Amino acid sequence: MGNKMKTNRAAAKRFKLTGSGRIKRSKAYHGHLFTAKSPKRLRNLRKGGLLAASDEARVRKMLGK
Repeated sequence: MGNKMKTNRAAAKRFKLTGSGRIKRSKAYHGHLFTAKSPKRLRNLRKGGLLAASDEARVRKMLGK
């Protein structure tokens, strides 16, 4: 019997699958030190992004998808 592969829990909290099968991610640099960042920059960091195609295979493996 083959063992089941465990989902990487750190990755599961950071990435979500979209309806079309792409992987959603949140942007970095939105944790602290906000006074040094412009309001425009902070606004843009709130928006999500899609994972680069070159990283998708690695993240899918961590998510067990």
